[in-house]
This record gives sequence, C-alpha cells and structure tokens, in this order.
Amino acid sequence: MKRKIIRIVLYSVVVFLLIFLWLMLWPRKYDVPHIQSRANTSYWHLKTGSTIGYTLIAAKGKKKPYPIIYLHGGPGGHISDRDIEMFSPLSFDGFDVYLYDQVGSGLSARLKKISEYTVNRHKNDLKEILTKTGSQKVILIGQSWGAILALLFTSDHPEKVERVVFVSPGPIFPIHQKLANIKAPNSLHLKEPFYSNRQGNKKAYNWRSKAMKIAATLYHRKIGTDEEADNFATYLNYEVNKSTVCDTTKILKAEAGSGFYASVMTFKDLVKVRDPRPDIKNSKIPILVMKGQCDNQKWGFTKEYLELFPDHRLRIIPGAGHYIQVEQPTLYKKIIREFVWGE
Repeated sequence: MKRKIIRIVLYSVVVFLLIFLWLMLWPRKYDVPHIQSRANTSYWHLKTGSTIGYTLIAAKGKKKPYPIIYLHGGPGGHISDRDIEMFSPLSFDGFDVYLYDQVGSGLSARLKKISEYTVNRHKNDLKEILTKTGSQKVILIGQSWGAILALLFTSDHPEKVERVVFVSPGPIFPIHQKLANIKAPNSLHLKEPFYSNRQGNKKAYNWRSKAMKIAATLYHRKIGTDEEADNFATYLNYEVNKSTVCDTTKILKAEAGSGFYASVMTFKDLVKVRDPRPDIKNSKIPILVMKGQCDNQKWGFTKEYLELFPDHRLRIIPGAGHYIQVEQPTLYKKIIREFVWGE
C-alpha cells in the first residue's frame, strides 16, 4: 500500500512538472493583427547599429528652422497611422515632422542581442536621427515613455533642444516614490480612469509570457521568437490600453507593432539611469505639459516636470485619458500647434 502511494505521488509530481514545463515552454499564439508595411516608410541605418523605420511629413511652403520629432510611448510602442494623420497638419505650418519606430518595435529592426535594448541606445539613436535631419536643434513631442526619453535626451543635450511637449509624461527616473502620494488640486478636476494598468497586466500575462520576461530580464535569453513575443505584446497592450481613456467606449482596438523585448529590457535598464534632475533643474527650455483629466499617471509625477522647467505651460484636457489624441483630437492638435509656433 505504501509503495502504491509513493508511485501515485511520483506520478502526480511528474505530470505536474510536465504541465508546468508545457505552460512555460510551449509557444503560444494570439489572435491579434500582424504588422503591415507602409508605402511612405523610409529607413535609416544608424551608426549605432539600429535600423529605424520612419515617416517624414515634409514641410509645405516656407520651412521652419527646426524639425519636429515625435517620440512614441512604451517602451516598445510604435507609430500608428493615427499618429501620422494627427501630426500631418504641422507640415502645413512649415515644419518637417519625423515619426519613427524606436529600435525593436514597429517597422524598425529587432536586435539579435536583447541586452542591447537600453536607454542609452534609445538616446544615441535619437542623437543620430537629429544628425540625419540636418538640423542643429529639434522640437521634441514625447508621449508617456516618449516624454521620459525626451527629458533624458534634453538633460544630455540641452543645446540641441528648442522646446519640448510632454504628453501624459511618465515618472522621471530614478522615481521619487513619495511623489505618488501628492494630491492634485481640486481645481484641476482630475479623475481616475475606469480601468487600471494592473488589471490589464493581470489579465494578459500567462505562464509562458512570464517565463519569456524572466528569461529575458534575468538571463538575456529569448525563449520565444520575436514574432511570438511581439504578438503577446500586442495582446497585452490592448488590455493595458483600456486604462488610457476616460470614455470606455473609446478603447482602442488591438494594433500591431509592439516590441516585447524592447519593452521589458528598456524598462529594466530604465531603473538604473543616472538622475537627470541636476542637469535639467532651472532649464530655460520652454516646455508644454499636457495631461488628460483621466490620465493614469499620478499627479505628483507630472508636477515634477513643472518644477524642473520654470518656463512651463500646463494644459489639463477635459474628457481625455492618457491618450489625449484619441478622445480630444481637435484640442490636442490646436494646443500643440500653438506651442510649437511659440504662442
């Protein structure tokens, strides 16, 4: 009887281990859209080793002295057709507008060594891209993580930045956690979004995707292909993006282009960046901070941008969440246009 019990226990353990290994190691498929090329996409082959897909919306009429470069969110986000359409009107004001997929996402190349997805890589890519435009200075528009990248680039190269638009900016790293507890003034009428990022992550992540993240961040190994990992990232972003709107009927459909390894590795590296605050504090660069009424970022993190840059403008956008352009596209374009014109 005792031997029979031992055999049953051993059999159960083996079955459990096999199921566990299957959950972690067997490739998953996701019912998500696949990325498609665009006719107007061009490519830069940068000295950093990055191959970057980008769209240039060329200036119409008399060209302004400085181009605009848009930095998408993420890390591991991408440029959408909606982004290109949103910023096209700025070309009629005389601005060259560049929208590019950061390395490892969208139509840009994936890196063989995922350990090379670092904050410095993104900053160096941006520096090379500015050289490619032929301009000495640039106007940066950064969304979420793109705002963090814009701030880090500005701290390194203030002489290369004319002005910055921080849209729904993420926290400045290293994060000062006490800022999360700062309450917004009642006069701003801020509201929490209906969904949270935590809910999206909890719903999307499975044993396999958790194993891919652990293997990547701890051991710099890919146990899933870029295709599988990016398809999961598309599914994950759809769930997380539910927290980016005020009106839940405006939740974005799943969009292909996310870069999983670029996301998890850049974020891992982000927590180790040198504090940019000393180089930024009291900067004379004009900035615009745009924050949706239902933005999922804590007010204290947004407030820190205003404290670092004396020449700042803050616009709270009613009826909009983290993705302001989704719910208030007309107001979004109007406010940005006035600021880049220097008004």
